Amino acid sequence: MLSEKIRSDLQQAQLKKEEMKVSTLRLLLSEISYAQISKGGELSDTEVETVVARELKKRREAASGFRQGGREEQAQKEEAEAKILAEYLPEQLSDEELQKIVDEAVASSGATSITEMGKVIGVVMGKVAGRAEGARVSVLVKERLGKG
Repeated sequence: MLSEKIRSDLQQAQLKKEEMKVSTLRLLLSEISYAQISKGGELSDTEVETVVARELKKRREAASGFRQGGREEQAQKEEAEAKILAEYLPEQLSDEELQKIVDEAVASSGATSITEMGKVIGVVMGKVAGRAEGARVSVLVKERLGKG
């Protein structure tokens, strides 16, 4: 299970005295624990990936905010944490693969305008399951429906 791999990696990072990885994985395990408490039981690997993706998104947004605020050092720290978290997610789809899935979803849903964007995004997100961020999907769907 993915949560066990994270725990194992935490122990290895502690032995190697990798402070950044230790703190990042401790925080991640804490978030996984909160999710387990909310669910009332163990999380599946897919649910753990959802927690990891949420934490990764937080790091990317924080890095962007710090960079806009002129705090480059803090932005780099957030990006380093994001890189550690990304190791626990499935490989991301290429733009070409994602575009193909978007095109198929538009065709299967019968969407013809931007007002039906939510329907298409729902279909795409069901198919990509953690292999593409919602923001990427949204941009591609918007482009595709804007042309249609």
